[in-house]
Amino acid sequence: MKYIIAIIQPDRLDEVLTNLEEREIHLVTVTSVMGRGRQKGIAEVYRSHKEAGSLLKKVKLEIAVNENFVKSTIEAITSGARTGHVGDGKIFILDLPECIRIRTGEKGGPAIG
Repeated sequence: MKYIIAIIQPDRLDEVLTNLEEREIHLVTVTSVMGRGRQKGIAEVYRSHKEAGSLLKKVKLEIAVNENFVKSTIEAITSGARTGHVGDGKIFILDLPECIRIRTGEKGGPAIG
């Protein structure tokens, strides 16, 4: 089992979710977050003064998958989120040692979905 975390641009969320659905990946948690990477924030001009904001709006997706869905999950995210510009995001893939469905007590891969 793997736990996949992706940080993407908010305007790419619908495309990524569509791609996940097409690959039969339905269970995802989405959170609005703030962060920065190589973009180093934004600079805006307001009344002739340049003002910098160090954090940008991003979206975090969290997806727990069994091994046979890892590759298709990554493909769905990258193809939906990629624009070719700085700030497209990152994907982190972590081992998931256990998953427990609270309602039934079911454990392991079957508890994921």
